[in-house]
Amino acid sequence: METTYKGTDKLITGIVFGVITFWLFAQAMVNVVPAVQSDLGISYGTLNIAISLTALFSGMFIVAAGGLADKIGRKKITYVGLILSVIGSLCLVLAQGSVLLIIGRIIQGISAACIMPATIALMKAYFDGKDRQRALSYWSIGSWGGSGVCSFAGGAIATYMGWRWIFIFSIIFALLAMWLIKDTPESKVKGNGTFKFDYSGLAIFIITMIALNVFITFGADLGWTSPITILLAVVTIVGAIVFFNVEKGKSIALIDFSLFKNKPYAGATYSNFLLNAIAGTLVVANTYVQVGRGFTAFQSGMLSIGYLIVVLAMIRVGEKILQKVGAKSPMVWGAIITTVGVAMMGLTFLPDLSYTVVVFIGFVLFGLGLGVYATPSTDTSVSNAPSDKVGEAAGVYKMASSLGSAIGVAISATVYSSVAAAGSVELAASVGIIVNVIFGILSILSITFMVPKNAGKTSDVSLEKTA
Repeated sequence: METTYKGTDKLITGIVFGVITFWLFAQAMVNVVPAVQSDLGISYGTLNIAISLTALFSGMFIVAAGGLADKIGRKKITYVGLILSVIGSLCLVLAQGSVLLIIGRIIQGISAACIMPATIALMKAYFDGKDRQRALSYWSIGSWGGSGVCSFAGGAIATYMGWRWIFIFSIIFALLAMWLIKDTPESKVKGNGTFKFDYSGLAIFIITMIALNVFITFGADLGWTSPITILLAVVTIVGAIVFFNVEKGKSIALIDFSLFKNKPYAGATYSNFLLNAIAGTLVVANTYVQVGRGFTAFQSGMLSIGYLIVVLAMIRVGEKILQKVGAKSPMVWGAIITTVGVAMMGLTFLPDLSYTVVVFIGFVLFGLGLGVYATPSTDTSVSNAPSDKVGEAAGVYKMASSLGSAIGVAISATVYSSVAAAGSVELAASVGIIVNVIFGILSILSITFMVPKNAGKTSDVSLEKTA
């Protein structure tokens, strides 16, 4: 839909508030595991499932929601996401056991699936060139920086007000976001006939992703060689193969694999998946310092205050580096610095004060790296998307974030709990962190080999040239 409307700071603020609602319910949960566990009387395993469900459901539905946003309206899908955010947060506020907790987390995942690609597409629609890069910087502040804000704020709120207040604040931010974007005109692709949707592709994708998540989360409990675990592995592998072969032959597909013919887009998406998998570090580090070192939720949140400050400061710096030297250099260095920061958190053999200082510095480097990486990566993915598929392309990019986070958290938590059950929590934390260092190394390699040196130097290259 064509319009002369130009994006405003009010729109940017509304979008940032909308993105922060995601982090208030997603990120803050990793800081309040002991409090929620004792209050609701549920097992660590159940809570681990609840934590990963949001990212899992976000990842499963985000591409579909991005495609819907292109077709029926990006503002409309943003509103659907914000309304679902309110409903999901209410479920958690009212939860007295595992049922409402799990239902709320699923609703919140679908909410995030709507908000993330639709808001990126709104920014592509209403901002151009450096204005778009600036807008995406603020989007990144809400997305990547929001994780630091909410990790710190969540710990403080849980310690001094109670963990349920986290989700009351999430509701307030969602309502503010709806008010701030209400005057924005609708943006969507001009219709070209009846609306069609790839229901079979979505069904195959959901079955595959659930099988993968259950395999990772429960494999150790079920036994890695048990018939159920083997069946889950087979379903995952066969599902992935069937999905790819079915989708690539469709004119209306859940995922348009031609998007990946563009190397900058593909490199940004792969590295985004792997750097988000490092989110497992936050679960391992926060749980370890509370269980193994006796920290309160607020104290563990304070450990990440350096992450919060640095990631917020560096996102605009990453934008300026992008404009001067292109996307590849800040993406590579951002991933390297993040990986070094994560590795420092695995030094659990250090005594209390030394370990606290090292973890604090590790969080600072974590934030520094992600801050430098965020805008160049997001802009590389958005600027290489064709105008009629921005929502879908953004959905695939953010699906990489959500699935990376879900898989990273599931693997890290499984490794941590398995090693902790057999030995010390110090060893468990170290091994859990090593897993995340491997994710970081793989992200560096994906950028090095997939993102060309000139990525980001030419604005708004269209995928239509390669698809």
